[in-house]
Amino acid sequence: MATIIQHNQQSEIIYPESDGQRIAGNTKQFRWIVTIEGGLDALFKDDLKVFVAGDLLWYAVEGNPAIRMAPDVMVVFGRPKGDRGSYQQWHEEGIAPQVVFEVLSPGNRLAEMIKKFQFYDRYGVEEYYIYNPDVGELSVWMRAADGDLIEIEAINAWVSPRLGVRFELRQSELELYYPDGRKFATYVELVQQRELAQQQAEEAQALAERLAAQLRALGVEPEEDLRR
Repeated sequence: MATIIQHNQQSEIIYPESDGQRIAGNTKQFRWIVTIEGGLDALFKDDLKVFVAGDLLWYAVEGNPAIRMAPDVMVVFGRPKGDRGSYQQWHEEGIAPQVVFEVLSPGNRLAEMIKKFQFYDRYGVEEYYIYNPDVGELSVWMRAADGDLIEIEAINAWVSPRLGVRFELRQSELELYYPDGRKFATYVELVQQRELAQQQAEEAQALAERLAAQLRALGVEPEEDLRR
């Protein structure tokens, strides 16, 4: 699909909603993209003015569909949630995504990453994160006072100024933590956590029922005893 902008009767500008590229080069990269996007979406679920998206084309300049990029994950503060075919900045009060993530795969090339960096630097990204899951390397860039993106050297235990998320590198594996200390989890891990919580609740209920039965055997009604 594509968005078509009619400028006059003679011409129209088409903003494609797909660049024809795969979302990810392999399963590891895809899992990380989904985990980061889902974790950030959950973090800001109650803030209606924070938009989070994965692999969405960002058009920075009206009238020039060639000026575009599709971050693996992007976060935009000041824009409402909701579905979009693409992020057309001129329709978003001119607000550029403030935070972007790129998760590398073996297919990424140096020239491609340089192009991405130049785009994000030019069009206003405030925080830029690159993670290579194959080697466990995280790179962080922040926009400096002079307006340029600069690389941050001390990145372990780094806390994002915009997100409040903490980044930890443990044994060449990236871990992300919410401001309250909870760790970002994959979908499978979330399901396992839910199943464990349900199992624990069922075991607690079964224990309560056994205790109640023992009290009744002694002639004590559990509810009456609890009220004393």
